[in-house]
Order: sequence, then structure tokens, then C-alpha cells
Amino acid sequence: MRLRLISIFIFLFSLVSFSQEFRVNGNVKDVKDNPISYANVLITNNSEIKQLASGTTTDENGYFIIENLKAGSYTLRVSFLGFKTYTTSIDVNKHIKLGPIVLEENLEELDGVMVISKRPTVKRLVDRVVFNVENSTLSNNNVLDVLKHTPGVLVHDGSITVKQSAPTVYINDRRVHLSSNEIMQLLEGTSATNIKSIEVITNPPAKYEAEGGAVLNIVTSKNIIAGYNGSVFGNYKQGSEFPKYSFGTSHFFKAKKLNTYLNYNISPRKDFRNNLESFNFFDSNSQVVSNWETDYKRTRESSNHNINGNIDYEIDKNNSLAFSTNILISPRENIRTRVNSKTNVYDANGVLDSLFKTENRLIDETFNLAFTLDYLHKFKKAGEKLSISAHHTNYDFSNFQNVETDYFLPDESLIRNNRFQTFSSQVIKLYTGQLDYELSINDSSQFEAGAKVSNINSENILNQFVFINDVKEEDLDNSDTFIYDEINYAAYLSYAKDWSRWSIKTGLRTEYTSTKGNSISTSVLNKNDYLNFFPSVHLLYQINDNNNVYLNYKKRINRPRYSTLNPFKYFLSDNSFSTGNPALRPQIDDVVTLGYTFNKDYTFELYYRNEKDPVTEIIFQDNESNLIQYIFSNTDAISYGLDFMTYKQVMPNWNVYALASAFYYEDKVLALESNNALYTIEKWSFYGQIINYFTFLKDKSLSADVAYLYISPVIEGPTTVSTRHGLDINLRKSFWNNRASVNMGVTDVFNTKNETYTTMYLNQDIKLKSMVENRMLIVGFNYKFGNYKLISNKKDIEL
Repeated sequence: MRLRLISIFIFLFSLVSFSQEFRVNGNVKDVKDNPISYANVLITNNSEIKQLASGTTTDENGYFIIENLKAGSYTLRVSFLGFKTYTTSIDVNKHIKLGPIVLEENLEELDGVMVISKRPTVKRLVDRVVFNVENSTLSNNNVLDVLKHTPGVLVHDGSITVKQSAPTVYINDRRVHLSSNEIMQLLEGTSATNIKSIEVITNPPAKYEAEGGAVLNIVTSKNIIAGYNGSVFGNYKQGSEFPKYSFGTSHFFKAKKLNTYLNYNISPRKDFRNNLESFNFFDSNSQVVSNWETDYKRTRESSNHNINGNIDYEIDKNNSLAFSTNILISPRENIRTRVNSKTNVYDANGVLDSLFKTENRLIDETFNLAFTLDYLHKFKKAGEKLSISAHHTNYDFSNFQNVETDYFLPDESLIRNNRFQTFSSQVIKLYTGQLDYELSINDSSQFEAGAKVSNINSENILNQFVFINDVKEEDLDNSDTFIYDEINYAAYLSYAKDWSRWSIKTGLRTEYTSTKGNSISTSVLNKNDYLNFFPSVHLLYQINDNNNVYLNYKKRINRPRYSTLNPFKYFLSDNSFSTGNPALRPQIDDVVTLGYTFNKDYTFELYYRNEKDPVTEIIFQDNESNLIQYIFSNTDAISYGLDFMTYKQVMPNWNVYALASAFYYEDKVLALESNNALYTIEKWSFYGQIINYFTFLKDKSLSADVAYLYISPVIEGPTTVSTRHGLDINLRKSFWNNRASVNMGVTDVFNTKNETYTTMYLNQDIKLKSMVENRMLIVGFNYKFGNYKLISNKKDIEL
């Protein structure tokens, strides 16, 4: 009965509200009586502190209409580039038809207002760096390309790092529940057209999950004015071997209470990798008895489909619902990998003893479906709100490979051949529920609290088959089913306050985790339960308007992923396999940062990080069986360094961003193939990046960015990675008052970003030179339609 009365009340309230809504319409012209198309028309409510009530743009004939207005006093603003803004007050108590609104030209302001293409800007906040890229030279690229230009972010060879550790990726403050490889695919297949900014949060507040190091929050543009706009975009890249394509479309629509967004992208491509590998095998006296030299060539075809969408519905001024989805589909018929390798085997005297050739044909398929439902309630008190979120991810991956190896004498006469096949699959189901509460205690203090529960179920199946006399048989010793379950409970409190010249933001997050891994074939069950506390503190002192000093402390965790815990062996060839480790412990990081910013534009940071039990994939050579093993293992590491960052205008049309980092890294590795000896590797390294942003022409419609990256040798576990450096150049030209744009550029102009990996200690001697298609010619385009001005202009509105 109560529910029925509430429903009737809501219905009657809606009828009353509808009966009190009016419309305002009119047309906009210039002094020559020509209609002005696509002028911005905004209306603000004078009784609600100039709160934006509604808005639109004029059509091709200069006509506009604003509907669903309640009775009251309003201010109407009409603006267009090159014209003076028209402002008038109107009292709405009936439908109003305005006479022609005439805009006067403002030629003196035109040069300063009509910015067709903007340079990216960098803004430093209390706990993050915000890289604004909307409508910049980078907006025609994909999101992964934008990250390559983002301050403090390194994207290279299939990984993303911030301060030498992998970040957690969020989109609009919602975590992306994908593996690092799938995240790379998602970001590379998503156009940057609708990206507003990238937030690099090196000291994540307590509301963010304790998982991971830094946080990368990708903020997308949103339409704030009723109407529709969309875009189509494309990107072509030509590497040294194969072309890569990307095509897509985005659509925004906003009504009075409904705001929707949909993006679809497909990225068919071929990628080539050539590795030159060298292994020296030792006897018990540490003498080289055999040397293997491998020429490895891999071609991978892929065609990923990405769908991102959200629907926001405003129930009333205090309550709203939002539904978002993130879908990644890689269909089986489009995902194929071909590997051809040749290995020469030399004896202790360097004489060719034998050789073998391997062909690996691999097909895989991925379906990743993620859905999030959010509810937001705003209380009467300004700044007080409650949000509830529910999330589900369904991940389904399957893989088939056929591996054939022929063994030859030095004269290439056949000795024997071997063949095996592997079928593997992984199904992951993730469920999360989260509640967050925010309260603005007063103008200078903020309180936050929340709780979250997440549950992960993963089933991994591997079936391996061998061929004996051309008869297919299951290899039971290398087949298994691994089931993994994890549940995590989290709660946090956070408090922030500003007073005088001081600011403090502090928080405490507590998480309880229970995991269970079960290997069916080996009957090995691993359970792990642990409770952790994660404090975070940020303290800032404002010396004056241009200078400040700050101190950060954070504690973070990196839990082993399901694949790293899976104990069965996945053979890549007859002589190499990768395997997980069910005994892995979670990584705990403690990080302290001391920073100083002077003259607003220059920032120095001194940091220290202690990493307990970081999980690293280490390559080991078994000198007895001549097997190459890729094993996940816990290590211990410390690092410290000094970072410098600046974003400075050199000339009116030239801005420079520069980052320099000198750091020390020490890693202690348990040498599994050397009687578990503890091996320590250490190195001082340098990372530097400089990006120049230029604008040309009177209307600034031509822009360019020139970026140079340099990385000295660094260590990853027991492996040393060689120097890498490269130059990227990109040009962008906009047309038709920024309705369309094209870009052209070259990445890694001198082809110097490839690297060499060297693992040399005790009885391990491995060298790998990796060559991929880093140097590429890039051509892209973007065309906007509908009320396309709304996104780029929304932050320039002065109410």
C-alpha cells in the first residue's frame, strides 16, 4: 500500500511539474540580417545563483528553442566566435517568442577567442597531475598514443609504467578490470577524440583501491547542453612490415534528464616482431658446453572491437542513475599468430652441432563484457552526497596452438620431428559492490568514507596433446584445471582540510582478502588469508602564491593475478614454457615523496620506495635439460630518485613540457637454477622526456608537437634492459571552424626505440634483442557533426 501511494505521489508530482514548464524560442542574426548558425544559447536561473538551467545551439537558419523551463527569472546569453555576447533578462511565466537577436561583430576579440586547435596543458593539483588534451594535436590519435605524451607515463613494448611500476587504469573514476595486455588493446582501439584529460595520481587517496601503484584516470568529455553531436574518426599506421588501421564513431545525446554516450571502434592490424636470442649453457664446473642462437619471427593478426557506452538519467535534482558498459571482443576468425623460429646449436668450440626449426600456429578469442550501475544521491547540504555502485565483468578467453619442430644435422638432413597441440581457456567472473559517502564539513574541510566488497571466480583449463606415430594422445602430465576464488572486503575513511597556508589530506583504507587456488590434476590446494591497513598522507605548505612544498606517504598492495598463480606449464615450444607459482605472496609498497614547486612552473620530487615481495616474471635456463623457463617469482626491491618536471611557455606559439628522472633501483632475486642463491642487482638510471608544442597560422588551426624520449639502461628483476631513445613528430590541421581535422606524423623517426635484454649472473647467460615496428607513418582524420561545438566550448562558459 505504501509503495502504491508513493507511486501515485510521484505521478501527480510529475504532472504538476509538467504543467508548469514553458519554452523560449527565437532567431539569431548578424547586422546584415544573415542568420548565424550554431551560436551558443544558454539560459541561467537567477534565483539559483546563476545555475545553468538549459541551453542549445541555433540551427542552420539561426533558429533556436529551449523547452521544459519552470516559471522564474532567467538570464539569456547568446554567443558566437567573432561576435559580442548578447545578454538579456527574461521572466518566464508563459511561452515566450523573442524577436530577432542581432549579434554585433567583435573583430578585436576574434584573434584572442577563436582558438581552433589547442596545445595540451599540464596542471598540478594536490595529489595528481592533470594532462588536458581536449582538442589538442593529440585528439586524432588513440588513447594509448596520448599516454605516450602524458607527464610521467612510459608506454613501451606492451606495458605502461609510472615511476617504474605498473599503474591501475580508471575511466571516469571507474576501474577497468582487464589484464595489462587487454588494457593496452582497449586503449589502442579507443579514439582520443572524446578524451578531456588524463589524471596521473601518484599518491592515490583512500577512496581508490589499494591495489597497484599510481592511478591513471582517463576523463572523457560530456555534453552539458541539450542536443546531439557525434563524430567519425580513423587512423592509419604504416610500419616497416605491415599497416594498422583503426575506425570508429562516437555519439552524444542529451535531453533534459537523459545523457547518453556511445563509442564503437574496430582496429584491424598486423604486427611483426623479430627477436634474436642467445643462450649459453653451462656444466657443473661453470664451463660453456653449448650455445643456442635463435632467430625468432612472429606475425600477429588481430581485429579488436571496442564498445564503450553510458546512460545517465537524472531522476530529480538530488537523485540520478548511471549505467555504463565496456566491451572488448576479439573474434576467433580475426586473431591469428604465426611464429617461425630457427635455432642453431653450437658445441663448446663454437662448431655447429645441430639445428631445429619450429612453426607455431596460434588462434585465440576474447570476450570481455563489463557492466556498471551507479546511483547518486545529493543531500540538501551542499557537498554532501552518497553513491552506490554495482559492477560485473564476464571474461572469456580461449586459445589453440599447433607447434611443429623439425630437428636437423648441420647439413640439414632430418633427424626427427615433434608435434604437440594445446587447448586452453580461462573464464573469469567478477562482482563488486561499493558505497561512498562525501561530506563538505565547511568551506575548508572534507570528509569521505566508504566500503567495498568484490568476489572473483576464475576457471582455467589446459589440455595438451602429443602425436606419437601420428596418433594424437592427451598428455596428462601437462594438462590441468586450475580454479581460483578470491573475496575482498574493504573500508576507508578520508579527511582533508585547508587552513592558512597549510593543506592536509589523510586517509586509512583497510582490506581483508581471502584466496583459494585449486589445481585439480595435482590435488594441490593453496589458501591465503590476510588483513592489511593502507594509510595515505598528503601535507602541503604554501610558501607564497608561486612556491609550495609538500610531503606524501602511501602504502599500496599488488596482488598476484590468476594467471601468475596457475601452476601448470604452458609450452611455447619443445624447449620453453611459462608457468605460474601458487605460492606467490602479495606485493606491499611503502612510498615517501618530498616535493617542491617554485615559480608555479618548476617541480622537484625526491622519493623513496620499498617494495616487499614484488612479483616478477623471470627467465631461467635449465642447464641440465636445456629448457627455457618463464617463472613468476617474488623478489625484494628498493628504489629512490629525484624527478624534475616543468611545463613552460617559451614563446606565444611555443610551449615546452620537460621531465627528467634520476633514480637508483636494487632488486634481490632468488636464483632458482643456482641452488636458490640470493642474487642482488643494482643500477642508477636516467629517464628524460621533452615535448614541444607549436601553433601556426593566424587562426592557430595548424599545430605540431615534437617529442623526444631517452631512457638509460634499467633493470627488471635480474635482467638489464639497454638504452632506448626516440623522436616523434605529429602535425594537425583543423578545417571548417574545427568541424574537421587531419593529422600526420612519424613515430620513432630514427628507429632507435628497440632494446636488448641481458640476463647474466651465476650460471645464467641469456641475451635477447627485440625488434618491433616502432617507426611508423601515422595519418588520421576526425569529422564532427551535430552540435559539435558544445564539447569544446563548455569549459569556457562564464556564468
